[in-house]
Amino acid sequence: MDLIDRVNGHFLESIAAKQDAMVLSPLVAAAAERMVECLMNEGKILACGNGGSVSDAQHFAAEMVGRFEKERPGLAAISLATDTSALTAIGNDYDFDMVFSKQVRALGHTNDLLLAISTSGNSANVIEAVYAAHERGMGVIALTGKDGGKIGEILSPEDIHLNVLS
Repeated sequence: MDLIDRVNGHFLESIAAKQDAMVLSPLVAAAAERMVECLMNEGKILACGNGGSVSDAQHFAAEMVGRFEKERPGLAAISLATDTSALTAIGNDYDFDMVFSKQVRALGHTNDLLLAISTSGNSANVIEAVYAAHERGMGVIALTGKDGGKIGEILSPEDIHLNVLS
């Protein structure tokens, strides 16, 4: 296969994935409404993930605090992976599985939301963050792939699960 065919194949796969994901439109709209409700009630959104997912969490928080598409006041969102002192202290003193849950317990409140991102749905530290969010009375919006993993199993009926089958 030549390089142009390979690149075209990637574009076609991306188009097909987006078309397949359109079935999630009602859930994406519901998630957006929950986020607006959270922010209108003086809440904040805490976001977490690992690897590429943490990049998504950081990008999400940056767009909320900065701007997205138009000038507006900043919106309360925090990526739980940006405080390297907290991450390394918690990971060292406790366990890496607790790097997000300790922060959720310290920073999260009833009106807040957790944005939990895990491609497999089985990231131990994201799972622990979901448990911590539930303990704090927070809602959860989970972005997962594959079959949703353990995260899909532990979400409450009030939570929103955006699961992209892969």
